[in-house]
Amino acid sequence: MYKGKTFLAIIPARGGSKGIPRKNIINVNGKPLIQYTIDEAKKAQYLDRIIVSTDDEEIAEVSKKCGAEVPFLRPKELADDNSKTIDVLLHAINELVKQGNKYDYVVLLQPTQPLRKSWHIDESIKKIVESNEESLVSVTEVKEHPILMRTIDKNDRVENLLNVNSTVRRQDFPKFYKVNGAIYINKLNENFNNYTSLNDNKLAYIMDKKYDIDIDEPIDLEIFEFLVKRY
Repeated sequence: MYKGKTFLAIIPARGGSKGIPRKNIINVNGKPLIQYTIDEAKKAQYLDRIIVSTDDEEIAEVSKKCGAEVPFLRPKELADDNSKTIDVLLHAINELVKQGNKYDYVVLLQPTQPLRKSWHIDESIKKIVESNEESLVSVTEVKEHPILMRTIDKNDRVENLLNVNSTVRRQDFPKFYKVNGAIYINKLNENFNNYTSLNDNKLAYIMDKKYDIDIDEPIDLEIFEFLVKRY
C-alpha cells in the first residue's frame, strides 16, 4: 500500500512457451526464471499481494514455493498463442473480486523481464500515485535510433522510417524510448477493460538499459546468466 492505495501484482506465466520450452521455470544460475521476478516483487515495499496467473500445475507449484500465491488456474483458452495479456489480467482480477478482494491498481510484472529490481517497482508505484495518472509503463532509451531506420519497398528502394533529416549529428538526435515490458501499472476503474492497450499506458517510468532484457530466445538466456552475476 502507498498513501492509502492498494496494489495487486500479477505475474503471467503460461506453460506453452514456444521459443524456449518451459521458459518460465527454466533453471538459470540455480533458480527458475520466474523466481527472479517473484523475489523482487516480495522485496517491494508497496505491493499488497503477489499472484501468478498460470494454466500449468508445475508452474503453479514452483511459484508457490518461491513465495507467490496461485489462488486459481487460468483457463486454457487464456493460455494459447493468441491470448491477450489484458484478458489474462481481467480474468485474474475478476476471480479475486469473486473471492471478495478488490485493489486500487494492478501491477503487471512479466517474468521474461527478470532484471527489474524491487526499487523499480516501488518507484513506479510512487510515481503513478504522486502524478495522479491512471496508467504507467516502463521504458528504456533505444540504442538503434529510428532516424537511422529504413523500410524497403517491393522494388528494393529504401525509405526513411521517420520524415526527418538524418544528416543531423547523432548527439543532436531527439531521445526515443521503447516499452521494455518490465512494469505496467493501471488504475482499476471503468477505463480498465478489454479495450485497454497496456503498451499505450501514458506515464513513463524510465529504466537504465542495463536492466533491460527480454527472455525470448536461447541467446537471451545466455546473456541473462552473464548479467545476473553482475547485478
